Amino acid sequence: MDPTTVYLESSIKQFLYYKTIGEKAMKQLQPEQLFIQTNADCNSIATMVKHLSGNMRSRWTNLLTNDGEKEWRNRDAEFENHPATVEEVFACWNNGWNCLFDTLQSLQTSDLMSIVYIRNEGHTVLEAINRQLAHYPYHVGQIIFCAKELKNSPWESLSIPRNNSKNYNTDKFAKAKEIKNFTEEEIKRLNNK
Repeated sequence: MDPTTVYLESSIKQFLYYKTIGEKAMKQLQPEQLFIQTNADCNSIATMVKHLSGNMRSRWTNLLTNDGEKEWRNRDAEFENHPATVEEVFACWNNGWNCLFDTLQSLQTSDLMSIVYIRNEGHTVLEAINRQLAHYPYHVGQIIFCAKELKNSPWESLSIPRNNSKNYNTDKFAKAKEIKNFTEEEIKRLNNK
């Protein structure tokens, strides 16, 4: 196995996992709950989606040739005037993720050590991917936390349900050892809910 190929494939799977759990969290809410700002220092879920999308489109558009902080991006505006409808929230969400996945899927393993810039700071493509693998799950975690706080009915767990670890582990250890990315099974499980 070529480690650079494994890395790219694993990165795509990790991003897809976080996209999936973010969507599953948002879809558990009533539409109006996506726009609730619980206090002046918190962002609504819709605002967080707008920020994530803006970051993704800026970072991943022309990754190899242009600075990741595009001149057309207005980061401060991402925290104002969030999308107005549920359809706009999910269109914004998908626009950002599609930009990310299109770029990652177009990369060659030889691109991983190329230097790209974010605000004139040089990164290898590998480092730029890692930077966003830390950034996006941070915000997806915020979205999930907010969704759990806002939900008026029982929460449908996005991971191992509370008090179910023993059963989960028993099932896992009953299977033969195999090499695979954990996200593959988790995404299937989440999509079958």
